[in-house]
Amino acid sequence: MALEREQVLAALQTVKDPELFKDIVTLGMLKDLLVKAYDVSLTVELTNPTGPLRELVERDITVALRRIGAERVVVNVTAPPGGPKGVSERGGALPQVRHVIAVGAGKGGVGKSTIAANVAVGLSRTGAKVGLMDGDIYGPSMPTLLGIKGAMVKSTKVNDVMKIVPFNVHGIHTITIGNLVEQDKPLIWRGPMAHGAFKQLLVDNTHWPELDYLIVDLPPGTGDVPLTLCQLLPLSGAVIVATPQQVALDDAIRAVRMFQQLAAPILGIVENMSYFPLPDGTSHDLFGRGGARKAADALGVPFLGELPMFQQLRLNSDAGAPLDNFSGAQDLRIALENLVNNLIREVDRNSASAAAPKLTIS
Repeated sequence: MALEREQVLAALQTVKDPELFKDIVTLGMLKDLLVKAYDVSLTVELTNPTGPLRELVERDITVALRRIGAERVVVNVTAPPGGPKGVSERGGALPQVRHVIAVGAGKGGVGKSTIAANVAVGLSRTGAKVGLMDGDIYGPSMPTLLGIKGAMVKSTKVNDVMKIVPFNVHGIHTITIGNLVEQDKPLIWRGPMAHGAFKQLLVDNTHWPELDYLIVDLPPGTGDVPLTLCQLLPLSGAVIVATPQQVALDDAIRAVRMFQQLAAPILGIVENMSYFPLPDGTSHDLFGRGGARKAADALGVPFLGELPMFQQLRLNSDAGAPLDNFSGAQDLRIALENLVNNLIREVDRNSASAAAPKLTIS
């Protein structure tokens, strides 16, 4: 006998969203279901249709329908109409960007820019459209990390206004003030000047394409630029980078508290330089491994992962070749992919929570 619509719906009710732990039918994710004999086609709306959970949902749907006798299964995955609530609701500053993610740190020297660059590249490897804005006005690192030091910036006319075209390198779109000023020249600016430069680079003067994620690498600390970012755009969340030792964690906690006061969700803490792997397979905890995880637990925020002190990471960073971090040493690739996947999970979870209906009982 041919498949019945009710039979197909019952099968699909066994497929659960991996983040919300409810089935896709109950959550209203199922759209455009068509059942014809033993062929089934359907559309599923996922908060982030480019994330690693997409393949898991597609596989579970196919398995569930094959189990009841479906011979041909076509699964289309889309985002909700208009995407998640966000930028366009605040005057349309960057309506073409679905998720704006800040990467910050309480202090300098913890590898924040290295994390930001590799997260951006890692996200693009999942199939997402990714932008990276180097907002570290005083100490831009992206020209070196991305191998664009000395590259000429191009511009284009948009609605009769000349705008900067981001570099398209390593699968991402990126812009940095390091390519707009004289190399090696210090920017001795007071707060209002840094505020203005950041706003112009992020919103006013850059022609960003449609993006699933825009990663913003912030200056260390809790000063003007993070405040400007939170005033300009609604963030999908902030990632805080720290090293394991207590002095770095103290500053990381301040950075978490700052974003919380600015009503920006905390996507999690990353422990960079977590340990030094030795050739014999053991490791040496130079800074006291595990401190960031303990801080995350104490603060009640997610822990996104740890990144050891891989020599290859340093070499690839100096060479401006971030893609090599995902194709060389297996341990390095796994650590970065774990970090990226955890970040996507938290972004999806926050987006689903923000979009969920609120029930008020009085």
